[in-house]
Amino acid sequence: MREIIITCALTGSIHTPSMSPHLPVTADEITAAGLGAAEAGAAILHLHARDPETGKPSAEPGHFMGFLPRLKQASDAVLNISTGGSAVMTLDQRLAAPKLAEPEMASLNMGTMNFALYPMAERISDWKHDWEKPFLEGSDDLVFKNTPRDIARILTELGQERGARFEFECYDLSHLYMLRHFADRGLIKPPFFIQFVFGVLGGMGPDPENLTHMVRIADKLFGEEYMFSVLAAGRHQMPLITMSAAMGGHVRVGLEDSLTIARGTLAQSNAEQVSKIRDIVEALGRSVATADQARAILGLKGADKTAI
Repeated sequence: MREIIITCALTGSIHTPSMSPHLPVTADEITAAGLGAAEAGAAILHLHARDPETGKPSAEPGHFMGFLPRLKQASDAVLNISTGGSAVMTLDQRLAAPKLAEPEMASLNMGTMNFALYPMAERISDWKHDWEKPFLEGSDDLVFKNTPRDIARILTELGQERGARFEFECYDLSHLYMLRHFADRGLIKPPFFIQFVFGVLGGMGPDPENLTHMVRIADKLFGEEYMFSVLAAGRHQMPLITMSAAMGGHVRVGLEDSLTIARGTLAQSNAEQVSKIRDIVEALGRSVATADQARAILGLKGADKTAI
């Protein structure tokens, strides 16, 4: 595929405000980050919310509605709402905002896993908020729950009942087989948009061999009925997503995945990362997909059919 879809994940639920002054927290900051990323070339905005007072990851629909309508009004980007939220949230909490917004697209984690963030706490000595250090350190005993029952519920309530399509986040090889299982059950239809996730402690490591193997198995399981994208955590972001682009895949950037633009240098914005990967992929001879091209490629229902 010549066109490449750039997804930008603006804030996430992993990094904390003490790690970077550029991490968007408030509705104004998330809106500005999204509009900047879209202008730079991101066709899809992957969205989490935060409490504007503390920067803590939030599942409150009101926090999402502080920026969702503004992003829709000022941009044609595809708004992709996380159903992962944060690993400390219940499934009901994680689904509250997506069910209200009825988005074109939502993310879906394809398996239960360890989600270990605690090594990050060792790098920070000056904390802005009391919740940050315990949040990170407590992840040494954290299980991110995504059971088959949870997955079926999300596919039913957001997919079948509300018409959303999914960014299937696969952190390990087993997640591809779980995706095949739900395709065989008839709960999802192609084309499948699979996001390979590398570098989260508890998931697969950021090794090039893992990417080539994931593509090989996905080819076996899904044939021509899927497309893949890659995200990688921290300093592995640009090398692995460049590899994805060279292999014909799509890419994801954003401060959710990496706070830097180069080793040891904080990114000033999400748009800076989008611009950097855009230059790389265009140098590889690929054209950056517009939001409407991404909608056609992914078979999305259209922004006019959402409740945002």
